[in-house]
Amino acid sequence: MKSLLKKIEDKSLVIGVIGLGYVGLPLTDVFLKKGYRVVGFDIDKEKIDMLKKGRVYIKHLQNLDIKSYVKNGQFIPTNDFRKVRDVDHISICVPTPLNKNREPDISFIKNTVASILPYVHKGMCISLESTTYPGTTIEEIVIPLEERGFKVGRDIFVCFSPEREDPGNKKFHTAVIPKVVGGHTRRCTEIATKIYGIGFQKIVPVSDTRVAEMTKILENTYRGVNIALVNELKMVCQKMGIDIWEVIKAASTKPFGFQAFYPGPGLGGHCIPIDPFYLTWKAREYEIATRFIELSGEINTYMPYYVVERTSEIMNQFKKPLKDSRILILGVAYKKDIDDMRESPAIRIIEILQEKGAKVFYHDDYFPKFPKLRQHRINLRSVAITPEFLRSLDAAIITTDHSHLDYEYIARNVSILIDTRNATEKFRHKYKNIFMA
Repeated sequence: MKSLLKKIEDKSLVIGVIGLGYVGLPLTDVFLKKGYRVVGFDIDKEKIDMLKKGRVYIKHLQNLDIKSYVKNGQFIPTNDFRKVRDVDHISICVPTPLNKNREPDISFIKNTVASILPYVHKGMCISLESTTYPGTTIEEIVIPLEERGFKVGRDIFVCFSPEREDPGNKKFHTAVIPKVVGGHTRRCTEIATKIYGIGFQKIVPVSDTRVAEMTKILENTYRGVNIALVNELKMVCQKMGIDIWEVIKAASTKPFGFQAFYPGPGLGGHCIPIDPFYLTWKAREYEIATRFIELSGEINTYMPYYVVERTSEIMNQFKKPLKDSRILILGVAYKKDIDDMRESPAIRIIEILQEKGAKVFYHDDYFPKFPKLRQHRINLRSVAITPEFLRSLDAAIITTDHSHLDYEYIARNVSILIDTRNATEKFRHKYKNIFMA
């Protein structure tokens, strides 16, 4: 049997990617572009059927040339996990959400490992990319493998290599983002480094899987804590009549010791609202209270409520009650110019407004119909923005500042425009109906 290193050299290495979403699909593309064969696994039959037809279901990834790779047999999308027998390396890119109690839900990892265990074989490498708490790779992959008789580091190789995707970021695409790799043994790290080195420009080896797992938690906790800080300062500044955006802009002129973070209606995306709670949960096992992280989580979780409270306060100035009011949400993606709604604060804002009796509409060209979500049931369709419709509203709230929208046009036609993203910075001084939240 040829070694993994030999297969890398002669390009006979077969890559497996499990989970063909916002992480797995760009990763698949990285290996395909280097001429390697990829087997893509997903339990969603609809996704597999679309990929077999060469169709990409993620809008900001429409430039991926999946069709030609499927046609020439280089890319094989499947939901048949028996094909794990045919691959030499597997990257696991499945969701790791929180449950309703805001505790880690690693069921997708557990189910994936259970699905592949009957088909793993000597000489292969398994990499977990899903963000999780330190120790997961050992507990959920290494131990089950060794219970089946494999010696990890000799018979089979295991590593953790955290995904660092930033959907919609045109400057930092997958292959140019440094790839952290931590193996269960030194040999595991060496093998995984060579495999990821096929397509990534820079590899950052670390001593083990737990260091690599903690690296991703730190990256996103850092952002979460700093965003909580500016969100708290936003609320203070609003009461003091100070423009927080102008403050941040001025502070950003300092050439050292300051990095700008920006407030918003809450945290969105799969990483920043979730990852810190993975560490908080794990820290309890060691009888450590992560008070700083928990406080930042409380502030960021509160922001959708703050937006609704601020909306109610503004509407009261115009003698408009929130109950039975007609309110338009502008943007439901978690950030601008992408079709990703994971953990979007707009979801909670809609729910709170509906709970308070408001008639809620939304507009987002990336989501013609509100998608089905695991923990939310919102039955709405995106509405067209016409002057007549805008004039029929009591208020509109900018929750996602998509670049293609003409916010000044909206301001001219709606009675109240509430901006949570500073989208109206260039012209709001001309309008008395624009308010910040």
